[in-house]
Amino acid sequence: MTDPNAIQPSELDQLPDRDPEETAEWQASLDAVTKAAGPHRAAYLMRRTLERAEGTGIALPKLLETDYVNTIPTAAEPAVPGDPEMEARITAWNRWNAAAMVTRGSKYGVGGHIATFASAAWLYETGFNHFFKGKEADGSGDQLYIQGHASPGIYARAFLDGRLNEHHLDNFRRESGGNGLPSYPHPRRLPWLWEFPTVSMGLGPLSAIYQARFNRYLTNRGIKDVSASHVWAFLGDGEMDEPESTAALALAAREQLDNLTFVINCNLQRLDGPVRANFKIVQELEAQFRGAGWNVVKTLWGSAWDELFQLDTTGALVRRLREVPDAQVQTYQTRDAAYIRADFFGKDPALVEMAKLLSDDKILDCFHFSRGGHEPRKVYAAYKAAVEHKGAPTVILAQTVKGHTLGTGFASKNANHQMKKLTVDEFKTMRDLLGLPIADSAFVDGVVPYGHPGADSPEVRYLQERRAALGGPAPARRVHPVAPLPAPAEKAFASFDKGSGSQNVATTMAFVRLIKDLVRDKETGKRWVPIVPDEARTFGMESLFPSLGIYSPKGQTYEPVDRDQLMYYKEAENGQILNEGITEAGSMADFIAASTSYATHGEAMIPFYIFYSMFGWQRTADQMWQLGDQLGRGFLVGATAGRTTLTGEGLQHADGHSPVIAATNPAALTYDPAFAYEIATIVKDGLRRMYGEAAPGEDPDVFYYLTVYNEPLPQPAKPQGLGIDEGIIKGLYRFNTAESAGVTVTANAPRIQLLGSGTAIHWALKAQALLAEEWGVAADVWSATSWSELRRDALEADAALLRGEERVPYVRQALQGAEGPVLAVSDYMRQVPDQIAQWVEQDYSSLGADGFGLSDTREAARRHFGVDAESIVVAALAQLAKRGEVKATAVKEAREKYGL
Repeated sequence: MTDPNAIQPSELDQLPDRDPEETAEWQASLDAVTKAAGPHRAAYLMRRTLERAEGTGIALPKLLETDYVNTIPTAAEPAVPGDPEMEARITAWNRWNAAAMVTRGSKYGVGGHIATFASAAWLYETGFNHFFKGKEADGSGDQLYIQGHASPGIYARAFLDGRLNEHHLDNFRRESGGNGLPSYPHPRRLPWLWEFPTVSMGLGPLSAIYQARFNRYLTNRGIKDVSASHVWAFLGDGEMDEPESTAALALAAREQLDNLTFVINCNLQRLDGPVRANFKIVQELEAQFRGAGWNVVKTLWGSAWDELFQLDTTGALVRRLREVPDAQVQTYQTRDAAYIRADFFGKDPALVEMAKLLSDDKILDCFHFSRGGHEPRKVYAAYKAAVEHKGAPTVILAQTVKGHTLGTGFASKNANHQMKKLTVDEFKTMRDLLGLPIADSAFVDGVVPYGHPGADSPEVRYLQERRAALGGPAPARRVHPVAPLPAPAEKAFASFDKGSGSQNVATTMAFVRLIKDLVRDKETGKRWVPIVPDEARTFGMESLFPSLGIYSPKGQTYEPVDRDQLMYYKEAENGQILNEGITEAGSMADFIAASTSYATHGEAMIPFYIFYSMFGWQRTADQMWQLGDQLGRGFLVGATAGRTTLTGEGLQHADGHSPVIAATNPAALTYDPAFAYEIATIVKDGLRRMYGEAAPGEDPDVFYYLTVYNEPLPQPAKPQGLGIDEGIIKGLYRFNTAESAGVTVTANAPRIQLLGSGTAIHWALKAQALLAEEWGVAADVWSATSWSELRRDALEADAALLRGEERVPYVRQALQGAEGPVLAVSDYMRQVPDQIAQWVEQDYSSLGADGFGLSDTREAARRHFGVDAESIVVAALAQLAKRGEVKATAVKEAREKYGL
């Protein structure tokens, strides 16, 4: 493995050496020590020498930094294959159309970004012309995480190669009428083009790392060899402030993901101003990535700087470049040659002499235009070095100018991120700079025209030939025509219909038992991807360790301390479990990669990610939105759920609101099952919908969120009767009546309907008995498996009514004819069951665990929140008293009786 911290020999021709003979003597001394005393002694001496230099104030880069120069000098750059002049013309057309698209759309006030792609154009074009593999070869190709603000440039390229037309471009950011283009990479909005949503900044780099890791997982498990796929993540230097951007750098280095390249566009600007006004973001990022174990390639200066470096015989230029803060570099971009002579060169006598040899035009060329990220030869060299590097991921730090080629009104201006249009005169100046054959007469009524050389032009033919050679268009998303996965054996699900008898079983354990059976299925078992953030033992999953193995690219290089035990900790190169350690964000990134493998690689995988429910949606809801945008499929499982069920852990572990957050996600099907057979029914139907034969009108591109509990209770047998499975899936069915429950009530007893979800149904069942035995009230108990699905169905019914269609919400159909008022209860805040209130015809009220959680016994916590069986009884009597069906005094008597 190449040491990423080593000074590269290719840098040396940019660092002046005033005494090569002395340098050779030092090098010979180091060689001699290495030979005589070994490399460890040589390393020790080097480290001490560097420490001494730093301690005496000698100006050296930090140990994790190199000088502020290109990693690959001009002399070492490989020749760029193909036709550079043709590629320059193609890039010019794309620059023009990207700016034209946003400018034309500005009259609608929909916004857009011009300056980002202007700075990054060659970073993308070089990749599209020479590196990014399409999907028409092996079905996978490369995975491209495009920087969201650069999307106009990607659309412009798709327009040039015929995948989009002018109508599409004119509907940039105007999607509601059809044929529109989404603002950013949104697979759900443009699923044939975009694969990965990236504009919730920070999630792109995190997801890219875990995508590269999942590619290795697929290969090592023998699912599909995707070793030829390379993951490219295009990022902004300002985006690297997001903690998610760097959260998994060590994982990528530790697992030697040399199938991954970050390309960070260092235009030194974020949305409001400089990224590091008083510092240097490139040096900071270099140290951060080198420290994490990445290979770092800096592409900072264009070829115009070569003459300056050759004139720098004292090292003064390199020193000055290292000390100038980024905000001052940005200022040079906007000032004249006199200012640059005085401020940059005037700080050092050697630089003053150097400047005398430079014309004003040369100085302006260097400081206004010549950046490494703007020259395809330098970008090509960096990309080639990245894909050829083995043993570590690579980050390319490419310096550019934000707003490059857009004119002096844009380049390096602090406000250019918010600047949405160019004037006609600015477009004409840009046209002349790019050498485009667009006549003044093409600007009709002040509207900038789109430019296209023609479908059969040399430019378009060249572009299409290059993409054909690389495996087809990119970016592109493909859902390959594959047969639905066969349904697992029925016995895996049917075994839960019998109940648990006298055995107490928590629903968390019931779910884990179901998964244990499903992963043994001969047809689909290998496609399950169990994901857990270092809590497998909490959820009773340790028995899966020896049978499935924990994925590790190195296998198991040690003897586990529990090797003599049945459920020992087993790591394996082909392990099936992804145990990510304490990182919910990393686990979600795993889930996203696995859940979209059906499109990314044409291999349907079935991920289930099990986590403390409190640390799922609350902590990573943004990624769950990303999951929905990316059209992911799978099962999220919030274990140890509820506000009162996880005893002793307290406020920060007591989840009373995850279904509320989940209900905001249109792609999430949220269930709060009470019993083991409900879990089995939901999972079975989820597999059918997402991986089998979806019914007409059903969207398979959804994911399921199940809450399961750690409270061991008897699991009843599945009730017999028509519509039970339908009710479980749709969200509500009657579990029993007062009569079928065996409680004694009179023929004309007051009646109430108790709706409970999750563990709360057990409190409702106890309340059912108390109401009958102590108050003469008949209560029917309903299991509300999904409040949010009931609401979603009701909203769809409302929308149908507006279209003139007669449709009754399912919740109203299910409760039709049910006597008495309805009282709903859950282990969540009342907002959860209240989702359905407006569609219930009966009098409706609810109980829930609102407020912060607390540490105590389950019984005490439930009494505190007023959701225990006795509280349900009092609330039920209050409802009936309002209707005059029980005496008003009964409510007071019940409160006193139960000590409420």
